[in-house]
Parts: sequence; structure tokens; C-alpha cells
Amino acid sequence: MSVSRGGFSSRIGFIMAAAGSAVGLGNIWGFPTQTAGNGGAAFVLVYLVLAFCLAYPAFMAELLIGRYGQANAVTSLQKMSKRPWQKHFAFVVGFGGIICASLILSFYGIIAGWMMSYAVEPVFTVVGLSSVAEWVISQDLVRNLLFTVLFMFMTVYIIRRGVEQGIEKWSKRLMPMMLALLVLLIIYVVNQEGASEGLQAYLNPDISRVLEPDLLVSALGQAFFSLSLGTSVMVIYGSYISKKENLVTLGAQVTLIDVSIAFLAGLLIIPAMYVAQAQGVAIFAEDGSLISGSSLVFTVLPTLFDSMGQMGLFIGFAFFVLMSIAALTSSISMLEGPVSYAVERHNMAREKATTFIGLVILLISIVIVVNISFMLDLVAMIATQYGQPIIAMLCCVFVGWIWQRNELLNEIKLGNETVENSLFWKIWPVYTKFVCPVAIAMVFIHSL
Repeated sequence: MSVSRGGFSSRIGFIMAAAGSAVGLGNIWGFPTQTAGNGGAAFVLVYLVLAFCLAYPAFMAELLIGRYGQANAVTSLQKMSKRPWQKHFAFVVGFGGIICASLILSFYGIIAGWMMSYAVEPVFTVVGLSSVAEWVISQDLVRNLLFTVLFMFMTVYIIRRGVEQGIEKWSKRLMPMMLALLVLLIIYVVNQEGASEGLQAYLNPDISRVLEPDLLVSALGQAFFSLSLGTSVMVIYGSYISKKENLVTLGAQVTLIDVSIAFLAGLLIIPAMYVAQAQGVAIFAEDGSLISGSSLVFTVLPTLFDSMGQMGLFIGFAFFVLMSIAALTSSISMLEGPVSYAVERHNMAREKATTFIGLVILLISIVIVVNISFMLDLVAMIATQYGQPIIAMLCCVFVGWIWQRNELLNEIKLGNETVENSLFWKIWPVYTKFVCPVAIAMVFIHSL
């Protein structure tokens, strides 16, 4: 690993950074709301199975591409390519992932800004600035722009400092803080009236629903999205890993952390909904389904916090700080993808590349904010429902069909000399070559 590129200084540094990328709003917000809208515990069960059986193999494919190439997504994929058409194909896939990550960050920064605004609202309430407190949680154009800019500034600041002093250092700080807040909030919520009913809905699966097509596809899509697949993020993070590390166990550890925090988020959100119901807050839509999506996070839960009086101010503050941290650990990984490409392919200084690309993405965010009624959902749909599945599938195609099997094995053996005789090597290549592309194609087709 070249000194100019930088890299993770330790195993724990990579685990915290990769887990931080995976553990974002897709886990803390997306997973519980998907659970609420897809049968509760049945969705949880299917998600856990698919995360390890399908998302983990695809996750490993992207990590291996990056560590083999020791470069940005485009260069790493082209190093695997032997023929001219493969190199052109590699450019399309690698650059497609970079564009996908940039588009996700452009709308992600807006939602993260909302989380920050809801986090500061209790602070203004406590100091007596009630009019400001009302403004920061209103759908006001200036408020949306202000908090989007603040969030993007934080993201750019961290990435400008590089891999070890930026991504790794801040991931080590933010991840333990996020986990501590999550656990404390769970302890508080599950001891409130109504929480037991929520735990029942979350932990007692209706087995008859686990094979429903919509539930299966939703669970698989959530598993792929939460692990940041199809965005070039894990390719670039893989390129910063030492050749001595065992990628099989590293990938499994990150997947386990990601799934565990998603599960913990469900332990917080779903019981909190039923606590809200016990205090008179409506948690069911007109069709009888649990309220999910933005209505859950920005309507149901704030109403719950308001009903708690003074304690609700502290709980609400902690919850939205948690959401903001989760968003930041993911946003820094999304920005690193395009920045690494600009630095390595166009010889730009990291600080200059980070500032320039950050401003370009911020401009896209501003356009979305100004036209938020239709552009927010549109950009999110293009990036997550179309872009991510396609890029993730093509990365699996590269590893399974284009990368020579002996070279692939040799790359894995660098950190795990006995992998050839392991169960992983007997199963994983088949999964990557056949099962993962088909499964991802199913998610894509279903989204059309």
C-alpha cells in the first residue's frame, strides 16, 4: 500500500470505518421502517438470513476487488481486466458506482440535515427560543439549505484529512458513541408502557409470511443497501486494507456488526411506536398497516417525545444525535469514492479534490431542495432502486466471470493461507458467480 494513498492503520480501524459506512440511515431508519411495513418479525428473520447468505458474498466481492487493485474503483476493476472490452466495461462499472455514491450523498445530505435540525430543536426549546425551535423543524427552504450545507461541511472536513486521520480517526470516535446512545435509548424505551407489545410484534415472527415475494425482495434490497453495495464504497475501502489481513473474517465481522446494529435499531424504533400508541399517538395508517418512512421518524416519534414532557426533550435530543452520527459515518464513505478517483486518476490534491467534489454534490443537493416535492424521491429512486442493484450485480459478474479463479484464490490466500480447504472457498465462488447476480437481478426487476 503506497504511502501517498494512505490506508487503515489497524484492523479495528477498518472495521469501524466499514461498519460506519454500512451502519447509516439505512439501518437506523430504513431497517425499522421496512420491518414496520413488511410484517414485523417475519421481515427480520428473512433479512438476517439473506444478509449472510447473499449480501455477505457480494460484500466480499467488492472488498476483494479493492484490495487486489489497491486503487480507486475504476482502476481496481481495470487491473482485473485482460482484454480491451473488459477494460471499457470496468470503467463503466467503476465510474457508475462513483456516480451512484454521489447521487446518494446528494439526497442523503438533505435527510441528514433534517436529523441535525431535529437534534438542535430541544436545545432551543430548553434555552427559551421557542420560535427558533419551531423553525428548525419546519419544512422551510432556508432551514433545509442551512442544515444541508452544515452536514456537507462536516463530511468534507473529515475527508479532506485523509484515510487514517480522517475516515479512520472519526469512525473510531463516532461508532462507539452511536452504539452507546442506541443501547441507552433501548434500555429507556423498553421499560415504558406499551413497549412489550412492540417487542412481541418485532420478535415473534409469522412464519407463514416469510416466503411472500414482496417481503423477500424488500429484505434483500435492505440487506444490499445497508452494506453500501453497488456504490464503489467497499471497493475503495478494500483498497486501503493491508494484504496481510484475512478478508474472510473481516468481511464477516463487518456484516455481523451491520446486521446487529440494524437489529438493535429495530429494538428501539418498533417498541417506541407502541409506546407512542399507549400515550395516544396514532401509529397505524388508514389501511391498518404500521406507519413507516418519514412519517414515522419526523411525526410519530417527535410526538412521542413531546408527550414525555421534560424527559422527552433529552430523549429526543439523544435520538436525533444518534441519527445524525449514523448519517455522518455513511456520508464520509460516499464522498471518499469520487475523491479517490479524482486524486488517483487526475492527480488532484486531496484537499482540492474533496472541496471541489463536495461543492458539486452540494449544488445538486441545493437543486433537489429547491424542487424537493418531486426531485428528492426521484433521485433516491434512481440511485438506490436502479443504480445500486445494477452496479452490485456487475461487480459480482466481474469476480465470478472475468477475474481468473487462480488469481482470485491467490488474493484471498494472502491473508488466509488455508482458505482453499475451507467451507467458504467451496461455497462462495458459486454464490458470487450464479446466486448473487440472479438475486440482485430479482431486486432490480421487482423495482421496475
